[in-house]
Amino acid sequence: MRYNYRYRLKPTNELHERLAWTVDTCRQVYNHFLHRLNRVDGTSAYSEQSILPNLKREWTDLKDVHSKVLQKVVQRLYDSLSTLKGRKDNGYRVGELRWKALQEYRSITYSQTRLQAQQHERSACTLSFQNRRRSDSLPP
Repeated sequence: MRYNYRYRLKPTNELHERLAWTVDTCRQVYNHFLHRLNRVDGTSAYSEQSILPNLKREWTDLKDVHSKVLQKVVQRLYDSLSTLKGRKDNGYRVGELRWKALQEYRSITYSQTRLQAQQHERSACTLSFQNRRRSDSLPP
């Protein structure tokens, strides 16, 4: 069984603004690919993820968002579409995926195999992103 861990961050004001900007940028990417999904036939999560490098060249703000996060945004869209299809196949009345407003997109997913969590006290935890060249840490 695979577990997903969720951590509540208590960021500084500067980090809070950066995270809010990242979530908003991911929301815009979600809406962009939702628009493509409604306009282009024969798309898949894999084919759409292959567009991301070209999109990063045109949309320069995307260079500041990690590629894994952007890939998960596209995957989130297609997972939601798959869930709707499954419910429809089971006889439920379903709607359609909608454009996400600013308040409706509140989280991002960063899937990284080198993420380490170290518990210091009962409630304090440090997340470390291990890389081959360097290790970045978030404050507890």
